[in-house]
Amino acid sequence: MDAKSAASASSTTAKRKFITSGKLVDIYAVECKLCLKWRKIDTQEEYEEIRSRQREDPFVCNKKEGVSCKDAADLNYDSSRTWVIDKPGLPKTPRGFKRSLILRKDYSKMDAYYITPTGKRLKSRNEIAAFIESNQDYSYAPLGDFNFTVPKVMEDTVPSTVRGGLTIRSGPITIFHPRKKFN
Repeated sequence: MDAKSAASASSTTAKRKFITSGKLVDIYAVECKLCLKWRKIDTQEEYEEIRSRQREDPFVCNKKEGVSCKDAADLNYDSSRTWVIDKPGLPKTPRGFKRSLILRKDYSKMDAYYITPTGKRLKSRNEIAAFIESNQDYSYAPLGDFNFTVPKVMEDTVPSTVRGGLTIRSGPITIFHPRKKFN
């Protein structure tokens, strides 16, 4: 193992996952509508629930157990990590499936995939329709709940050392909801 690999492995936490083709989201966060502080969300499922209702029921700190606007922020928006902004109102991923977002090596955008309950990775709505048609056990999953809209990479948090698809810094990726409407 070379020095770069060893340094990366030693900084990896249980929640952080890196893969060779890109980087996965390691922290989910939302901004409180009232105090504008960033709150970590424990699971992808909880985050997707908040995201799906963000327009009608904006997030506020007291929705997270034991947290209030008087508490310090869980995260600060800065360039210590790469931030991406997700579109509010996207549907929750159907039960048994997992939405996977992978940041391209050149930090230009993310790619969205769905992992089926059988472990197959699907890259398009047509692949999902074919999978559901050939696996009727999953017919409960409406096609409209599979959305390939990807979060926008916040350019001011992309490492300045990104060169030719490679980066020297391998910091975390945080996905969040804005308090303003997504453009």
